[in-house]
Amino acid sequence: MTEPGQARRKPSHLSELTDVYDFLDQVRLRPGVWVRGGSLLHLESVLFGYQAALSVHGIEEDSDFSTGSQGPFADWLWTRLDMQFPSALGWAVEIERAAEQADKPALETFFDFLDEFRASSHGAQPESNPRRQAPSGIRQPRATD
Repeated sequence: MTEPGQARRKPSHLSELTDVYDFLDQVRLRPGVWVRGGSLLHLESVLFGYQAALSVHGIEEDSDFSTGSQGPFADWLWTRLDMQFPSALGWAVEIERAAEQADKPALETFFDFLDEFRASSHGAQPESNPRRQAPSGIRQPRATD
């Protein structure tokens, strides 16, 4: 899933990640570590857990992802897949269907769509995403923790 001619990134420690896109970059590097069986339903569950953890710790981060059929990524995807209405099954199922029709792995299809979404300037770009901050009283982990 790394483009030819691009330097391969190295895995990072979780404490070094700044947003959901940093996390997804780690998933792209080592999908077997993060997503059981390459299932996008599992990835969707991980992203739900990510959002839940942010909420529990009072950390605000704009996210292009949500579970199900809502959120900027899903809204973009429905148009990209020429769907008149949002899918009640959610973005993960619809990408898995598209991957099956294209005879491609679901995770590869997801990352192709993700790259296209971000390039279309709908998705948050890394340089414009401010580092998330924990509210006062909540300590951000450091690489030495």
